[in-house]
Amino acid sequence: MKRFFLFITLLITVTGAFAQNGKSIYQKYSNAKDVSTVYVSPAMFRLIGKIPDLKIDGSDVDLSPIIRSLTGLYLIDSENPSVNAGLQADVERFIAAGDYELLLEANDAGQTVRIYSAGSDKIVNRFVMFAEDGGETTFVCIEGQIDRDQLEKILAEQMKR
Repeated sequence: MKRFFLFITLLITVTGAFAQNGKSIYQKYSNAKDVSTVYVSPAMFRLIGKIPDLKIDGSDVDLSPIIRSLTGLYLIDSENPSVNAGLQADVERFIAAGDYELLLEANDAGQTVRIYSAGSDKIVNRFVMFAEDGGETTFVCIEGQIDRDQLEKILAEQMKR
């Protein structure tokens, strides 16, 4: 019985070690050749969120609460074929391992873009975009605790325009 619990504990530990998020994918590829990366920290989002009147042109929607709720933005843009293959495989595992919903998929003349989200009925925790365009691959992951009602209000307001 002890062996069984030891095995289960080891399995959970190993599985957790291989779990990925936007940050781990970013860290894996951030120093690769022919790869451009950007990371925006929670402190930067808090700073941006303090800017008064951070509104969308022509609307009364204030973006400050949404921006303050973000905890990270990770962007990877690669023109390295070997990195692109690994990045695609990692993102596919990342999406498959999470509770993601496909929001958008577009295919046009060799370009593919997919946008996913994860969260609950009340909160959106993560947006992920993965795009391939010939020899270029782009991964964007936005993490936070975005209030779904606020987000829907912004989207509805913009759809009226």
